[in-house]
Amino acid sequence: MNKRIREFSVVILEDESGGYIAIVPELPGCHTQGDSLDEVIRNIREAIELYLETLSEEEKKELLSRRVVGLQRVKALA
Repeated sequence: MNKRIREFSVVILEDESGGYIAIVPELPGCHTQGDSLDEVIRNIREAIELYLETLSEEEKKELLSRRVVGLQRVKALA
């Protein structure tokens, strides 16, 4: 598969320690953290690239065909 620039959905959460956590829903287990938004974005870009390097072409093709269709807030009793 040819390498090209691709876009990924990234969920960024505030960490209780004051930093940020970034998660890529399309890539199970791909996440990182950073002290600032700029740092967490740099870190997640690197994490995505490293994650993709570990995949076979078949795995990569399957994962890259996934698409996040939205982020929805849902109310529930807690």
